[in-house]
Amino acid sequence: MSAPDGERGARPVANAPEGVADVTACPARKACAAPDPSRTAAVFFVGNRLMLDDGVGPAAYDEIVAAYDIPDNVTLLDVGCMALDMLSYVDRCDLILTVDAVDGTGDAPGTVYRFEPEAMARHSGPEASLHDLKLVDLFDAASLMGYEAEGYCLGMQVGNPSPEQFCVGLTPECAAALPLLVETVVAELSRRGFPLTRKD
Repeated sequence: MSAPDGERGARPVANAPEGVADVTACPARKACAAPDPSRTAAVFFVGNRLMLDDGVGPAAYDEIVAAYDIPDNVTLLDVGCMALDMLSYVDRCDLILTVDAVDGTGDAPGTVYRFEPEAMARHSGPEASLHDLKLVDLFDAASLMGYEAEGYCLGMQVGNPSPEQFCVGLTPECAAALPLLVETVVAELSRRGFPLTRKD
């Protein structure tokens, strides 16, 4: 996922002026939504595990599945790239999150971002994303079919998303920041009324 033009609306979690808790916790001024089993959420973890930091989304998926019990109304999907066959999730889910590698922000590798809906702008040029279909494109297609859902993007600035050879794993900077990305995903779900419970 390439960075939104000018980073408008993008909030760097790791560099937030009020600290990590400003983004990953529920501030008093904006209480978490109450859990509602009738509401549903889907999280798309986007990326290629064989391309170093491009696999940060699937790496976050592995950590969350290993550490948390996932409620029945939350679906986690380890996907290679966004595709139009995901339209059905926009139709039946109240919340859609994507977790993806981000490039072109100008920030240090490992910086974690939360993109507001209005920042999900299309981006083209030399920094073109490895994942051509973005969440905004999926929502555009969904709106033509009368589907709608709330959506957010969570991402990490990568160090090397395009190794010369297939390579599983993350660069040291991104590996060190992976727990923050996981915490951000879990906190965002909780804020929207979809709390995950840590396994014993």
